[in-house]
Amino acid sequence: MACLSVASLARPFSSRVSSASCRAAVVAGGQRASLLGASQPRWALAATSTALRRRANRGFLTVEAKKKGFAELLSDIVPKDEDYNGRPRLEKGKVSAKQHVPNSIPKPPYADTGHLPPMNEDPQIHDAEGEEKMRAAGLLAAQVLDYAETIIKPGITTDFVDQKVHKMIIDAGAYPSPLNYGGFPKSVCTSLNECICHGIPDTTELREGDIINVDVTVYLNGYHGDTSRTICVGKVTDEVQRLVDVTEKSLAEAIKICKPGTPVRKIGATIHAIADEAGFGVVEKFVGHGVGKEFHSGPTVRHHRNNDPGVLVKGQTFTIEPMLTIGRTADRMWRDGWTAVTADGKWTAQCEHTLLITDDGVEILTASPMKKTERFPAKEATAA
Repeated sequence: MACLSVASLARPFSSRVSSASCRAAVVAGGQRASLLGASQPRWALAATSTALRRRANRGFLTVEAKKKGFAELLSDIVPKDEDYNGRPRLEKGKVSAKQHVPNSIPKPPYADTGHLPPMNEDPQIHDAEGEEKMRAAGLLAAQVLDYAETIIKPGITTDFVDQKVHKMIIDAGAYPSPLNYGGFPKSVCTSLNECICHGIPDTTELREGDIINVDVTVYLNGYHGDTSRTICVGKVTDEVQRLVDVTEKSLAEAIKICKPGTPVRKIGATIHAIADEAGFGVVEKFVGHGVGKEFHSGPTVRHHRNNDPGVLVKGQTFTIEPMLTIGRTADRMWRDGWTAVTADGKWTAQCEHTLLITDDGVEILTASPMKKTERFPAKEATAA
């Protein structure tokens, strides 16, 4: 669970909602507006439009929303009835109770209260001991994600995934970082088909041809390791497989340019160029972040072209976690305040690694133990 919401970063911390990595903030009244179905009377939509205009005038709309125009914005936040890829729109299932964590397991500060600490905008830079602890946390997260992939098959529920992931993390003496982070009720995020991020495990069953992003974060010896990938449930369509492949490629190419001195903005430029070439959209609302002793910190790692300042430095740990879409990138927030889905119902894929900047390149702390390449010198960052 990892990506921060851009909207949440722009608001005072006391008003931010969490997103299993800082609850995804609702676009200008989108949560209320998303309750209006296409069958609602004209006065209801008109009232929503008026509310959006007022919020825009008061500075509550995102820059993206202001650019789009209100008719288009309304079409984004009002649910539509059409299906995609032979699948009906996702519906929320039944969420079971939070799972127990033994008192013997060290917990992050928010574990008992659900309260989020003030976000540190500075990057997390580690000494040699800290780097080793980050490696251990990253390795465990990678092992848990590898295990989760082995149990993904048609017929299981996302709640079953949560149960198995929770048990493996607890058995390793670690804490599942998403659990009670800002009140998040589960130990892992499971985002299915059109769900962009922060899906809450429930009684929803996986079907042949689905895709599911499993987002694992563990808290081990005082450090968080954060990773995710999109997993195909059986055979998927060629278009969906290409979406997953291009998303993975965009992450891999962005990682390759990372080294001391690389401008953080080059990461987004690299990802955006690959997505553009493939004809996919890049979700701008959710971003990567620093990670270490704190679940989320600076820098803000955008996955699209941007002009953000800042460069990478040796010893720094952070995530890159691009989210690409087959259709438009506008999202709609469910009433649970966490689940962000594409407004047009088209499918989306995400993948994520926790990274450590080394003397001459980057180390992938959450690389799968089954893969050989975990560390490599950076290539030159040529993206604009």
